[in-house]
Amino acid sequence: MSNANQFDWVNFYEELTDELLQYKNNRQELLTKIREIYDSIGINLPTLERGGNPTDIDPFTVFGLFNKSSMTETNRLKIISAIKNSFNISKPVPTSFDSIPVLNNQNATFYDFADKRGATDIDDLWELFESALAYAKNSTPANRKKLSKYFDLTINKKGNGNSKITMGLYWIAPNSFLNLDQRNTWYIYESGKIPAKLVQTLPPIEAKISSAKYFDIVEKLRAYLQNNTADLKDFKELSFEAWRYSEEVNRKLREKKIQEERETKGAALADENVETVHYWIYSPGDGAANWDEFYSAGIMAIGWDSIGDLKAFGSKEDMKQKMKAIDPSKSYRNDAHTTWQFANEIKQGDIVFAKKGKSLIVGRGVVVSDYEYDNSRPHYKNVRKVNWTHKGEWKNPDSPAIKTLTDITLNTGYVKQLNALFDGDAEEDESFIDYPEYGAENFLEEVYMDEKNYKTLVALVRNKKNIILQGPPGVGKTFAAKRLAYSMMGVKDSNRVVMVQFHQSYSYEDFIMGYRPTETGFELKRGVFYNFCKDAEIDSENEYFFIIDEINRGNLSKIFGELFMLIEGDKRGVELQLLYADEKFSVPGNVYIIGMMNTADRSLAMLDYALRRRFAFFDMKPAFETDGFREYQARLANDKFDSLINCVEDLNEEIIEDESLGEGFCIGHSYFCNLHDATEQSLSRIVEFELIPLLKEYWFDEPAKFKNWSNKLRSSIK
Repeated sequence: MSNANQFDWVNFYEELTDELLQYKNNRQELLTKIREIYDSIGINLPTLERGGNPTDIDPFTVFGLFNKSSMTETNRLKIISAIKNSFNISKPVPTSFDSIPVLNNQNATFYDFADKRGATDIDDLWELFESALAYAKNSTPANRKKLSKYFDLTINKKGNGNSKITMGLYWIAPNSFLNLDQRNTWYIYESGKIPAKLVQTLPPIEAKISSAKYFDIVEKLRAYLQNNTADLKDFKELSFEAWRYSEEVNRKLREKKIQEERETKGAALADENVETVHYWIYSPGDGAANWDEFYSAGIMAIGWDSIGDLKAFGSKEDMKQKMKAIDPSKSYRNDAHTTWQFANEIKQGDIVFAKKGKSLIVGRGVVVSDYEYDNSRPHYKNVRKVNWTHKGEWKNPDSPAIKTLTDITLNTGYVKQLNALFDGDAEEDESFIDYPEYGAENFLEEVYMDEKNYKTLVALVRNKKNIILQGPPGVGKTFAAKRLAYSMMGVKDSNRVVMVQFHQSYSYEDFIMGYRPTETGFELKRGVFYNFCKDAEIDSENEYFFIIDEINRGNLSKIFGELFMLIEGDKRGVELQLLYADEKFSVPGNVYIIGMMNTADRSLAMLDYALRRRFAFFDMKPAFETDGFREYQARLANDKFDSLINCVEDLNEEIIEDESLGEGFCIGHSYFCNLHDATEQSLSRIVEFELIPLLKEYWFDEPAKFKNWSNKLRSSIK
């Protein structure tokens, strides 16, 4: 394998394994160490027991503390570094965690909570741990027999299964044990990368595989990997390649899905009939060689005349294949991206900044035509007309990508710096945008909500200024949030609506302001909310809406900082000193904040009280029984669709009655919206790739229930 450091975690994990074994009969001291580790790094101890006071622990759960799916690398390194100090580990902290299998946050202990687990459950895990290490050092029949006994005991405990138990074994002895997590199982059995003849001899994967079948898989694959014909040499390399290849496949599938969505119903965060101004950096030929000609002619143009009219191509991939047919020596990924954007994504009213090299801006203009292929030109036949408003030389305030064409719209700070070069003339470009009217009637036509709830929602927003739309997956929270903003503004003006998504690494510096590195040192950069509030401040007669997706995924006190108080409705306009700047700042009264959060996200802590009291909360529920959805269903007039909806409504009743789930985990209606023709194929995609994976997460420890409802969903559309 090419990366010399990709397996440097192995030595650290193995030394920690040896250290943990010493605590088999002294688990209270181990728990004390773990508590001290978390206290020292200022991170809350995960829930290891109901009520938050663990009385026992197993070694695999200790490893799980720093091997979780949603953990940031920063926190992972903090925990591992503290473990190194606490356990006196001599091996260095790992530098790469790629391909290491990780636990689902919702199932992160190898034992059940005290009121449900058996008296020997944690003892059995310690026996599995000890016997696995003995077998890894000396694979005698006696050692295998003991390991098999505890493998079968622990894998059949509630909450455990193939992925979890084999993952734990792989962590502690990756040269001896193969992890049968989802990626590895797919790679071995389905990817086509393992010889078919070998795969046919392997036992089928079951929910809780026996030790005999597990060892059969391990031994056959080890023999294959040790054969000189195999490209991979051991379980570590197999696991890494399964991770790498699955990432590649998933990326391609995501790109394909995004492209299909764009071609059928527009980009996910864009809305029909909303003319959002985009900003582009453009190079008029190498070193701006054609700038004078293009400026005089009032155009912008790009090459690739040899592939003809760009509108003849249905996708970027078609363009790329045509380019390869002319000259197969390059990949043409960037070229195809540029030609596709030039022909299909630039639109009238967009702002273009012409550049020369990386250091100079030589002009600014407004696009005033659609794309055309001008065969009368001797070269650069792919053309758009541009009203060039400026020509000259200005120092580029940043270093954009060295490409012919780049959409810089989302780089709001850079866009503001570029606009500032031209003395605010960008305001003249508003005349190019005719914003469509949008009111309550439009909202109720598009969002499946009754008029009474809509009026309640609007009143909450106007009264409280800040609201959180909460509900299960698929109830259309994001869709509704943007349209709520438009309906309250009266027009689809997306320049007064900004959407961000919070995550664990999102910070005050991203949101308000902070110092960022530059070529010459550090520079104070304004964040997205600061800039948004400043825009709203100078346009006080209009309403502005700041939308935050996944609001409870961020550290809210850290992100809002001193603005914590200023977002309250009665504190609007009150000024406070900012942390990084010698200026006072206020949140304008015409700014409204709409947050969204999934009630089914069990891995997230609830919002703290101090922030909770600053927001109103509005529950969004599945809308299958609303007049709007029933009208949509009637228009489709499809028996299979009706059958699937009936099945999902029954499924929601089961979810509501499930004590571990409840109403906040129901299946939402938006999974089934925007279908032009409810074919069996389109319905099957929803079932197989959206609903069933969700149920698998809900009922990971109840395979019979998962299987029953998966079969019911499939049968409903047959």
